[in-house]
Amino acid sequence: MTMRTKHEVIEDALKGYLRSSKQSKKEILDRLEKVTHMQRKSIIRRLRVLQLRKDGYDWQDHRGRPVYYTPDVVAALHEVWLTSHELCAERLHPILGEYVDVLIRDNMWNHSDEATGKLRKMSLGTMKGFTQSFDKVISGGGRCMTKPSSLKEVIPVRRGPWDNPPPGYGEVDTVAHCGNTLEGEFVWTVQYSDISLLWCFLEAQMGRGGKETLDSIKAMVKRSPHRIQGLDPDSGGEFINWATKDWSVEEKIELTRIRPGMKNDHGRIEQKNDKNVRKWAGYIRIDTEERLATLKEMYKVLEVYINHFLPSMKCIEKIRYNISHSSRKYDDAKTPYQRFMEHPDMDKDAKKKMLEFHQTLNPKVIHDRLLILRKKLFVGAKFTRNDI
Repeated sequence: MTMRTKHEVIEDALKGYLRSSKQSKKEILDRLEKVTHMQRKSIIRRLRVLQLRKDGYDWQDHRGRPVYYTPDVVAALHEVWLTSHELCAERLHPILGEYVDVLIRDNMWNHSDEATGKLRKMSLGTMKGFTQSFDKVISGGGRCMTKPSSLKEVIPVRRGPWDNPPPGYGEVDTVAHCGNTLEGEFVWTVQYSDISLLWCFLEAQMGRGGKETLDSIKAMVKRSPHRIQGLDPDSGGEFINWATKDWSVEEKIELTRIRPGMKNDHGRIEQKNDKNVRKWAGYIRIDTEERLATLKEMYKVLEVYINHFLPSMKCIEKIRYNISHSSRKYDDAKTPYQRFMEHPDMDKDAKKKMLEFHQTLNPKVIHDRLLILRKKLFVGAKFTRNDI
């Protein structure tokens, strides 16, 4: 018998207990002891609580340890969590203080000093418990398309994991915004992710032709805060073509490719295709110039948001115990901006310029702008069951 059932049995006996004589009450208590297997004093206390509630008293159970993280603290955490676009606790915890500082600086923080202080001191484990209980509205699942190319013998294959390359070497991939069908012409996203700094670039283009993709890559290289030294795409024809090969030789950029059909070789960029692209653009079909312009505008804002305010952890060691068991060790979660500022190879003038730009940013303002553009992108779109 559960405790809830025991309390229900006692509650059913309350009316007769209150109307009974002393001897009858003794018999009722004896019967309740046998049925519930509770101590007599516990039954009497429970009857007293039920009587007070029946008489209109505002009775509250004050037993146990008092709650430390009160609802106002949880509400403050929830606001920061939404501003971070539902980051996991492992990524949110290291940067939470900066989010709060910026919101206070711009008079956008409406929580008490006590709640703010408790939030700043919240442990990672406690934060994980709260964030996992928050209602999430983002889901996913969709289509993709990759075709082999004809330059496999010209462009070398990168094998195995990255061996801690310097900044400037990264993976690049495309994401299809085709909806439920790959027929016709539609928009594609080209994404670049730096291996060392985790710096991200996003470009949207109509179609997946080699010229359009090369133009997107050139735009990324042009606005990169550091020199791009190497690109590692898959074996798709949008990357593996003579125009891209000749351009990479001219710009002295090393061009490699992953093994055909081995998506694990592109583990980093494949994960970011979901977190950076699908999480914002969803799985709707984008095939008009109007939506393409909106997506381009959203990506300009999203790049800043990802690189300056979304921390990521990087695997620094993998220990293989046997053929089926291994463990990974990760560094502390940091934003690409933090990794850029901490890297010794980055130019001092570039760091100074980056710091001045970072100090003008507000994550909540950026996030609100992204939600507006995202809503504009979805207006009139045909959604599938996998869409946000």
